[in-house]
Amino acid sequence: MEMEIPTYEFTGQWKAAIGNPAKHGIWIIWGASGNGKSSLVMQLAKYMCNYGKVLYDSLEEGTGLSLQKSLKRHGMQETRGRLLILDKEPIEQLMERLAKKKSPKVVIIDSFQYSGLDYRSYQDLKKRFPHKLFIFVSHSEGLHPAGRSARRVEFDADVKIMVSCFQATCKSRFLEGPGEPITIWDEGAARAMVGNGQATTATEEPAL
Repeated sequence: MEMEIPTYEFTGQWKAAIGNPAKHGIWIIWGASGNGKSSLVMQLAKYMCNYGKVLYDSLEEGTGLSLQKSLKRHGMQETRGRLLILDKEPIEQLMERLAKKKSPKVVIIDSFQYSGLDYRSYQDLKKRFPHKLFIFVSHSEGLHPAGRSARRVEFDADVKIMVSCFQATCKSRFLEGPGEPITIWDEGAARAMVGNGQATTATEEPAL
């Protein structure tokens, strides 16, 4: 009870959704394609850059035109070089990078399915770098991450974020109860609500 565990002092919507999380551990974000998952990951990466360097391993998409557009759309130049983008760097090379002094403390792996990790190798990664925060992005299967290994990571994770209809539903071990949902794109979420019989309006630009 007297241990001093380093935490991130979140503010605003991130604190309402997640609380003040530990600076190490496992998070997982999942959702179906076209529901705003990539935008949420970019928004989170940008926010985390306020606290230090963030490494983003783009295993699935690489560094193509789509990623470039996403970086511009979310104003990632404002991170002032704190965001390091890797172009499909294999996990073995990533581990060598993370073993170096002053390597980023926050690591986003997109996606778990493209990482080649199974649950055992995931556990090895977690044990080797106990002072880093790993954020896995995952495909979805129904209401859960796709695949047996990703499902086990979900159960293990400190923060679980499901993306659907441009809203993120958060479950965090750093809050007493469920976190407040995050609206990723107002207009997209509004359209989804209308589709479900709930009329509303919104005027934000799309961020897919």
